[in-house]
Amino acid sequence: MIDFDKMIDNHIAREHKPKSIGRYYPSEVGNCIRKVWYSYKHPVELKPEVVKIFQLGNIMHEFVVEVLKSEKNKGVQLLQSEVPLKIETPEFTISGRVDDLVLVKESGKTVVVEVKSTKSIDFVREASESHVMQLQLYMHATGIHNGIVLYVDKGNLQSKQFEVKYSKRKVEETMERFKELHQLLLNDLLPVDEAKRTQGKQWMCRFCEYEEKCSRNEA
Repeated sequence: MIDFDKMIDNHIAREHKPKSIGRYYPSEVGNCIRKVWYSYKHPVELKPEVVKIFQLGNIMHEFVVEVLKSEKNKGVQLLQSEVPLKIETPEFTISGRVDDLVLVKESGKTVVVEVKSTKSIDFVREASESHVMQLQLYMHATGIHNGIVLYVDKGNLQSKQFEVKYSKRKVEETMERFKELHQLLLNDLLPVDEAKRTQGKQWMCRFCEYEEKCSRNEA
C-alpha cells in the first residue's frame, strides 16, 4: 500500500540550514524575541506537522495570486509577486520577500498585500501586531506606503482584509527591535521570556519548540 502521509512528509521536507547572526527576517520580528534568539543559538529541525502548516500557507498564497491575476477581476492588476527585498544597516541585514504588489485601477494606487492563512476567519478581529510590523518593513523597503494584510480561511476561503498606513515611527521601533536582538545574540545574553510576560502573547508558548528550555531559563 502507498503511505501518502509519508510521501507528503518527504515532498515538503526542508533542508535544515543554521541561521547566520546578522541576517534577520521580517516574518520573525513579531515573534517572541527569546524564541527568535533560541532559533539562532539552538536551531532545531521543524516537525513535519509544522512544515505542513507552512506549506498550506504557501498553497493559499498561490491561490491568492491566481485570483489577483484572473481576467475576471478587472479592478486590480497584479504587478509583482514574491518580490525579494533587502534592508542594509551598518550592523546587520534584513532580507525577505513581499507577497504581492497590486495596482488598484479605480484609485490608481499601488498596494503592498501581505497574505496570511488562518484556521478560522471568525476569530480574526484585526491585523495582528506581528503582521503589521512585517508589512511596515515591506512598505518602507519598497517605498509603497499603502498596505493590506489579507487573511484567508483555510477551511472555506472566506477572507478579511485590513488596511495599514505607513508609519515611520513603527518602522523605527521595528528596526530597534532587530538591533536589540542583534546585540543580545552577539553578547550571548538570553532575552526576557517576552511571550510569557506580555498580555495577549501567552498563546505563543503552547506552540513553541523551545518551551522547555525557556521554562528553565536555559541559555
